[in-house]
Amino acid sequence: MTDLPPPARPHPFLWLVWALLFVGLPALVAAWDTRARPDAGARRMAVVEAGRMKRPTTPPPPVEPVEVFALERDQAVAFNATIPFSRDPNPAARPFRFSGSETDLARATDCLAAAEIFEAGDDAVGEQAVAQVVLNRVRHPAFPKTVCGVVFQGQERRTGCQFTFSCDGALTRTPGEAAWGRAREIARAALAGKVYKPVGHATHYHTDWVVPYWSGSLDKIAAVGTHLFFRWRGWWGTPPAFRQSEDKGEPLIGRIARFSPAHQGGTDTPLMPPPTVAAAEAAAALAARPQQTIGADSLGRTVAGVRLIAIAPGAKSFLVELPAGSGGADGWPAMAQTFCAGRAECRIMAWRQGAAPAGLPLSDAQMATMSFAYIHNAGSGLQRALWNCAQTPRTAKGECMRQRLPTIVPTLPTEALAGVRRKGRFETVKIAPITPAGETRTATP
Repeated sequence: MTDLPPPARPHPFLWLVWALLFVGLPALVAAWDTRARPDAGARRMAVVEAGRMKRPTTPPPPVEPVEVFALERDQAVAFNATIPFSRDPNPAARPFRFSGSETDLARATDCLAAAEIFEAGDDAVGEQAVAQVVLNRVRHPAFPKTVCGVVFQGQERRTGCQFTFSCDGALTRTPGEAAWGRAREIARAALAGKVYKPVGHATHYHTDWVVPYWSGSLDKIAAVGTHLFFRWRGWWGTPPAFRQSEDKGEPLIGRIARFSPAHQGGTDTPLMPPPTVAAAEAAAALAARPQQTIGADSLGRTVAGVRLIAIAPGAKSFLVELPAGSGGADGWPAMAQTFCAGRAECRIMAWRQGAAPAGLPLSDAQMATMSFAYIHNAGSGLQRALWNCAQTPRTAKGECMRQRLPTIVPTLPTEALAGVRRKGRFETVKIAPITPAGETRTATP
């Protein structure tokens, strides 16, 4: 048997090459990365530590009305500039996909759009940032579980609300049709999973020329135009804290009903119970009847015994003036059906002579003096007639409109936070460097 030659040994130089390739090179890359970005190691450690954090046994932080230190604009801008941005990671929020019914989605869309346009003006960038903050709040256990609940949180309190437009009288104005349409498109996209990444998990924001009392206790994480965005420190500001599931059932917000069909028929709670089988059958039969042609040339004329005042876009809502006197109130539903016949969706709003509005949009006072309303929706099986029982008493309480409450304009108690005042006025700002914004709210707590 022939002896085999001994195996060849690698040249010592090859050992050196392998050592540099598999050991030295990764170490060199890591060292270069840390040198190029001194905070890279700290950021990685922060991510690791955040993952190890456990939910505190204490409840979520309290949510208070916004109060702003009484500083001049230049002073506030200078003060805000001294507050550094957090060096911790700012991960984007998970996509938010609304899972409620079509009715709830329509209500959520318009509540979100209202927050966008009244907070950021007609500015696409600012509106996306506001929408993301609202949806972050829906997911956080410190806030309500519905979109409308978050947007209109605290509107009933005299000490202030979370989004000031909801209680400072701003809703007496109606957005322009084009601006409202853009805001709704942004809201629909956000509710379908579109994420505005720059603001991460922010739950608070304010313009850079005001200083809210909470600004020093939260982490500043982003700037969008002149707006600064913040999140809570510790576990409550980390992604695991944003795991609250939203409620099914968005509330009706009657105060935006003038420009939101999805919120017509109520104030902050549903006015009507679920439709009965008989009502559903009646709604389907009404939709199957021949449709009466009612166009713009009918305005000011008598139709079905009443004077037609206005027709809302899409010919789904009709404003009418009732004949003089209180008689014939039992016949108002038949009158309403004349307008709604052949239509899958329809709403009639009627006033007595002398109280009828001149047209759209409607003020809160005009909504409160409405004498009769009729709602018809063949898709949901809803058919309902409601009377203003302060004007026309009814035997069945279920036939009465819910009384509308006046808008409460909050005032700051004089004893609250010495040296602090709350801004209660509109200001025109530029929320993004490209598109000029409209009227913009100053801060949200």
